[in-house]
Amino acid sequence: MEYRITDDLEKLKAVLPSYLVDSLEQIGRTDDLVEVIMDLGRVPTARYNDGEKVLDNREVSREDLDHVTEKIGMFDADNRAGLERTLHRISAIRNRRGAVVGLTCRIGRAVYGTINILQDIIESGQSVLILGAPGVGKTTMLREAARVLAENKRVVIVDTSNEIGGDSDVPHSAVGRARRMQVAMPTLQHEVMIEAVENHNPEVIVIDEIGRELEAQAARTIAERGVQLIGTAHGQTLDNLMLNPTLSDLIGGIESVTLSDEEARRRGTQKTVLERRSPPTFDVLIELQTRHRLVVHEDVGAAVDAQLRGRPLPVEVRYRDEEGNIVTEMEYPAAPDRIGSSGSGGSGGTGGNGGNGGRQRSVGGENFTAPALRSDRGVGRRPEPGRVAAPPAAEKLAPLSHTIEAFESTNESSKPPQSLHVYAYGVARNRLSQAAKRMHLPLVIEDDPANAQAILTLKNYYRRRPKLIVDSERRRTPIYVLRANTMTQMEDFLADIFNLAVPAHDHDEGHDDPFDMAIHEMEAAIESIRSGAKSVDLAPATSPVRRMQHEMAREARLISQSYGKEPQRHVRLFRDDYGVRQ
Repeated sequence: MEYRITDDLEKLKAVLPSYLVDSLEQIGRTDDLVEVIMDLGRVPTARYNDGEKVLDNREVSREDLDHVTEKIGMFDADNRAGLERTLHRISAIRNRRGAVVGLTCRIGRAVYGTINILQDIIESGQSVLILGAPGVGKTTMLREAARVLAENKRVVIVDTSNEIGGDSDVPHSAVGRARRMQVAMPTLQHEVMIEAVENHNPEVIVIDEIGRELEAQAARTIAERGVQLIGTAHGQTLDNLMLNPTLSDLIGGIESVTLSDEEARRRGTQKTVLERRSPPTFDVLIELQTRHRLVVHEDVGAAVDAQLRGRPLPVEVRYRDEEGNIVTEMEYPAAPDRIGSSGSGGSGGTGGNGGNGGRQRSVGGENFTAPALRSDRGVGRRPEPGRVAAPPAAEKLAPLSHTIEAFESTNESSKPPQSLHVYAYGVARNRLSQAAKRMHLPLVIEDDPANAQAILTLKNYYRRRPKLIVDSERRRTPIYVLRANTMTQMEDFLADIFNLAVPAHDHDEGHDDPFDMAIHEMEAAIESIRSGAKSVDLAPATSPVRRMQHEMAREARLISQSYGKEPQRHVRLFRDDYGVRQ
């Protein structure tokens, strides 16, 4: 693919001091020239694609700056000026008194053919936002999009700084048949955007550099009126836009919400999460990485939702190879490993599913085909008879898309065990993954219970009969029930399901699991209360352990209170009537 470039460089040279023009011609490389920098009291420089060069050893004088400013006319409110019927931009730096002390002469080029790499997206009728760092070619691509779309649609350009159509009452020929509306002051861009829709009946509006909150709101208003938007904004990735409070509304806005207990358990997240506030203004997001390489987010809403949940979607990468051919590839970003992160809710008690809100992952570090479950064995306290159906492996796993193979009856085979796909409901996923890592087992924690070979839950959740448990039983998915969120219980479960020897727990070495100890102590205290004791004081414990003890008391329909100060704070358990008299 060959580009056709129009730069009108001679018109810019006509306003520069003659000694700078001579230096530029001596260096050559006009196709790579980006900017000419003139700062008062400093040597003039020229910026090229690969670096900066000094044009002359003489310092720029006041006369040199006046020579340029007198030939280009007046600067606008944003300190930008241009040359008639060109795309060049000259920006001024002023001192506190308003005098010009520096000039940036930006070379404007009309590059025909740059839009081919995403022309199918532009012509689809979807609103498109182009992200990119300054100087990467966003405006050039935007100008080309306006020209191509104007061949068949009514296109209006809102040209705030005259970069798209040039600094002239007559737009540059590079915009084709598109109409151009100039903006008197940058702060009025949002008003001109609305005016364009109300007065000129466009099918497409092209906007450069959306950078203020009012402009983002105006863009949303335009999109809701059914007009296609093609715009640009500064930023390199979708993450940049999500973290930008001013522009995040372009992708739907981000807000903090509190989930119900049931929803938090279903998602496997903590209760307070970030979510997208509304539908995005733009349908498609383009990350312009270089002039010849870009990343496409085809569904902005889905991309933002997935990013917020820690499981980014695959993206489409387009680039030009050395021969100029357009190459399209799918890139699968690695999901951030949120297992064990702080605030995951996996510290015990009635916490949710830990912090693992990402896509399915193999805890053992490798991807294996999924094994069949042996449904005749369980761990902890099994559900009451008739409460769960655990069918043979072939019956349950036949519909799965995985390659299913049964476990060997023993572990004499030299082959590594195949992965087990489990959905953890109410179980701390970070602890479950740590237990699997400790035992070197390939455990895959699923986000969708329909894809799991087994459901792992806690006794108190199973007794409540939530919808997920009921649906799993109807699908005849084996359900394994743990007494508590402890490493010991999870290791026993894994050892049982993988047909391993029972692992050596910490308490075998003299280091008892505090959760296991607390469970046994609480069960003994409950029995004492039911046997007639008025109250029982438990041993001092940490906050997560006390929280679990209070939960066990509620299940037993008893009263519990915490007394004392840390680290001697403990739980007292007593009967209902005794607690009322006290």
